[in-house]
Amino acid sequence: MILALDTGNTNIVIGIVDDNDKILFSARVATDHQKTEHEYAVFFRNIVLMHGIDRHEIDGAIISSVVPQLTEILKRAVRIFCDVDPLVVGPGVKTGLNILIDNPKQLGSDLVVDAVAALAEYKPPLIILDLGTASTMSVIDRQANYRGGVIIPGVRLSLEALAARAAQLQNISMEAPKRVIGTNTIACMQSGLIYGQASMFDGMIDRIEDELGEKATIVATGGLARPVLVHCKHEVIIDDDLLIKGLMVIYKKNK
Repeated sequence: MILALDTGNTNIVIGIVDDNDKILFSARVATDHQKTEHEYAVFFRNIVLMHGIDRHEIDGAIISSVVPQLTEILKRAVRIFCDVDPLVVGPGVKTGLNILIDNPKQLGSDLVVDAVAALAEYKPPLIILDLGTASTMSVIDRQANYRGGVIIPGVRLSLEALAARAAQLQNISMEAPKRVIGTNTIACMQSGLIYGQASMFDGMIDRIEDELGEKATIVATGGLARPVLVHCKHEVIIDDDLLIKGLMVIYKKNK
């Protein structure tokens, strides 16, 4: 079995994949910058045990991380938890991805993993949306080249900024109101947050497809993807396990 970890600024995605490439479980938990390697090891043990998996059956691990200060901590935690030296996605790791941006080393490991997974599962051209602390859009052309992308302030980050800077606007729940035209403050904020973000993604997809010169398959993942993107007018495939799938493809290429 393989332990797969994707560490973002807001969440850590953790999954266990068996020898037949079946994802036995995946979970999304809050990233905690204060935890030590031993605390993370205990956490891994508890969540794996909760799903009825024996840690001694884990014989491999892979980590992608955009939080450098946590990467070493998680590597040590994995070693403590299952006595395995994890592969870390980064320079020198084979991904099979042809990256055409100005400086390929600048591409975040999460975007690499998303792209690798999407290419393994879906036909290009592709637009990959990942909604987390930041909302990202990655573009892969018909020849399977990573062309570049877009970085947008995240949905929750936008809400927190609005609530912090506008004294009369409180924090609200992430749910769509019944109508676009709100009739009270909370409904107006929810409309802007959900329908406004969905409309922005629709518009950006149109602009990207115009530059590509053809329609693309739209794939999305991330903790905030489903509440927002179900309201897009474009057809969006929401794949909650995209990161775990991508980590497994990279693990196999290197092992």
